[in-house]
Amino acid sequence: LRMTDCNCSTPAILAVGLIVVYFARKYFKGGQFTENVSARGKVAVVTGSNTGIGLETVRELNKKGAKVYMLCRSEQRAGAAKEELVKSGCDSSRLIYVNCDLGTKENIRKCAEKMKQLESHIDILVNNAGVWMGGYEKTKDGHEMTWGTNYLGPFLLTELLLPLVEKAEEGRIVNVSSLASYYSPALDLASIDDNIDFNAGVAYTKSKLANVMHARELTRRLRAKGSTTVTVNAVHPGGIATELSRHLNLLFKAAFVLLAFFMKTWKDGAQTSLYCALSTELKGFSGLYFSDCASKKAAPLAMDDLACMQLYDYSLKAVGLA
Repeated sequence: LRMTDCNCSTPAILAVGLIVVYFARKYFKGGQFTENVSARGKVAVVTGSNTGIGLETVRELNKKGAKVYMLCRSEQRAGAAKEELVKSGCDSSRLIYVNCDLGTKENIRKCAEKMKQLESHIDILVNNAGVWMGGYEKTKDGHEMTWGTNYLGPFLLTELLLPLVEKAEEGRIVNVSSLASYYSPALDLASIDDNIDFNAGVAYTKSKLANVMHARELTRRLRAKGSTTVTVNAVHPGGIATELSRHLNLLFKAAFVLLAFFMKTWKDGAQTSLYCALSTELKGFSGLYFSDCASKKAAPLAMDDLACMQLYDYSLKAVGLA
């Protein structure tokens, strides 16, 4: 009798377990952009688009009808990514590679000039590319690599492409930041490129804080000059499952597999960027911070208006625009 009772209860236990797993995975996926909106006729630019959430952002924008410029450092990697995108149903004629290395001002300027030759306007600019360095390195222009690639590069690209974004009926700029912005110390711009007491994690948090501050201050400056159609917002994509486990031993790989269950896929991570780029709910909303397709409070340091203005003025000089 006990064995029968046990056998009868086993399917029920399995069913409950599967239900728990289903809802747990759904929870960890985070907010999803489900609005049925078309991007047909829109011109989009996405940096770091050959892998990760950048690749998924390109995929969804293209499938919704947009022409997407894939800004990447490597033509070979971009080509492989494009091939994979086409196999998944994307329109090859609306996927265009443009070389862009966010670590060099010269390359960024060439990229911007190329875009001006190709398009009369840009509807969507997603500043997605980013790095997390293992140690201290400098860009060709002499800036700390994380700061130069994650912040100054996207800042310069945005400034150079802004005239095209302003020509769009409703231009949208999306800065991919991170929850890490909450853990950044206040920015000391005089020593931001120094190697003294360098910490890779802290350097990353600083760059992500700056991404949010950039969105807020650019919004203020646009509104101050009477530009009301362009919106600039920052997003936290969430904890994303990466390919880092390929460098680990078997024990750590097994642990990573378990951890990955609690993380987002690349597609999940792209949802908030897509929300800010396309949602009709956000028309006119600018200078905000989003996570899981919802507005959230930005880091307290990002809300310092004076610090945001000082960062912007510093950035204009650092990239040679002032």
